[in-house]
Amino acid sequence: MHKIMFVDDEPNVLRSLRRLFMDEGDYELFFANSGSEGLELLEEEPDVCVVVSDYRMPDMNGVEFLSQVHARKPDTIRIVLSGYADTASVVEAINIGHIYRFIPKPWNDDELLVNIANAVDTYDLSRNNKQLSEALEQRNDQLEHVNANLEETILERTEALELRSEVLQMAQDILDSMPVAVIGVDIEDQIVQANVAATRLLKPRGILLGEQTSAVLNDGILAFIEQVKLTDVSTDRIVINGDNYRANGQYLNDDRSRGIVITLVPVETE
Repeated sequence: MHKIMFVDDEPNVLRSLRRLFMDEGDYELFFANSGSEGLELLEEEPDVCVVVSDYRMPDMNGVEFLSQVHARKPDTIRIVLSGYADTASVVEAINIGHIYRFIPKPWNDDELLVNIANAVDTYDLSRNNKQLSEALEQRNDQLEHVNANLEETILERTEALELRSEVLQMAQDILDSMPVAVIGVDIEDQIVQANVAATRLLKPRGILLGEQTSAVLNDGILAFIEQVKLTDVSTDRIVINGDNYRANGQYLNDDRSRGIVITLVPVETE
């Protein structure tokens, strides 16, 4: 069950949020009426995944509170819910509080429920990607160890090169066997990876590799790519060829690679 925290100094707002999420059985809800109380609650419930805070609160405003949340629990997804919003405050919240969304009051109930659901999906995606990254890092360490001894190994057994080629081919075969579309985009917006499912979905009579995103992807995917560039990790619903897909995106920026990996998972129309 995912834990969601709401922080607002207005009791009526907290009561409204409690009523709105009353029937959402997948969430465990926590409420605080100040930033300091929210930080205390966060220490008691360290596995809170989404924190929703008002912007204007006495003693500690929402940006100050969420910046401390980010410092203590950087994996949380942070949302500002406020009736006070101008360009400067939104930019401040993004830069200092590292927020995921800025939602104005009064909110639309359906839109707020969708935003919270997307935030939870983003948290799960980030956590899964972190676990995958750790596994890949461990695998890369093993491969680096193999490569360090590769020259000596080649002198003894030329079969090592064949083995390495088989491993790379197997990795590509595994990617192609996945039932979901996977594409990789570099920092120049060029498609550098695409499995069979992605090619069938996005360019069934051609090749995606080497294409510029603007030439082969629809406006929905292009907008999602820009969203990932801003938030590092994101998830959204996208329509492709009349069908709904859940897009999951991760921005990669390390010593080995830079760019964006996107998966497209078909979903039933709600």
